[in-house]
Amino acid sequence: MEVNRKELIASLGGEAAVKVMDHETRADALEDYLSRRLDEIAIVKNKGRYPTVAELESKVDKRGYRRGAGKLFVHERSNQNPDADDSGKKVPRLAPMPDKPTLIDFFQLRFPPAAHLLQSARLAKKNGMSEEIILACLLHDAGQYLCRADHGYWGAQIVEPYVSERVTFAIKYHQALRFYADPSVGYEYPESYYMTFGVDYVPLPHVQAAYEYARNHKWYMDARMVTTNDLYAFDPNVEVSISEFTDIIGRHFKQPKEGLGYDNTPVTHMWRTMIKPDAPL
Repeated sequence: MEVNRKELIASLGGEAAVKVMDHETRADALEDYLSRRLDEIAIVKNKGRYPTVAELESKVDKRGYRRGAGKLFVHERSNQNPDADDSGKKVPRLAPMPDKPTLIDFFQLRFPPAAHLLQSARLAKKNGMSEEIILACLLHDAGQYLCRADHGYWGAQIVEPYVSERVTFAIKYHQALRFYADPSVGYEYPESYYMTFGVDYVPLPHVQAAYEYARNHKWYMDARMVTTNDLYAFDPNVEVSISEFTDIIGRHFKQPKEGLGYDNTPVTHMWRTMIKPDAPL
């Protein structure tokens, strides 16, 4: 079985963690990795264990929420287990925001734990990405707090007034690139998408068009690096603090003096909605 070295090391906590392991621990970790990979391959071959697009569609009116609802508006749930019994779940009470909220305030009070975003940014930093790409990784799924559907577009739009065009591009188009492999950088179609979208899912026409556009753009690799540092940033044993990126945010995020949500830009209302998502109207 082929071993994805990068994925294996990331799953163990990175190069530093691997270096302190003794040979027996490394061997056990490799065996565990191969066992999990074998199970995943077996599931893919046995497509009956994954839902089809039609099966997922048939359950739309059997849930008490829409799968595309933003994270701040519906209790947290798993895309990998869409049939879980969520009837007893509640949304958490949110702490009040400062009068002039900063991006870091949103990470601490509206996005937590935001583990995936933080891990993705750290992985990009570790892989030697530019500070703009690290910031794009830090923000690439921020749109999901408002709306999961088309989250790349939502995410790019809410940060556009505050970041470079390059960062905006990378966030926007990472959404489409996720569905298309690029062997040149070791990116494969995520196996988890068989559960999330259906085993026979075909990306929508606008996603295909976005992919074709981005694939031929001068900043293609920026968006591709977001997907690459996205796919391997789901380690439940790794904790990352937003404080690691304070300097990068300070250099590349144009924090409005009035505070996010109060600076009168075309996206101000989106940040204000995240400040108080419990407002009835």
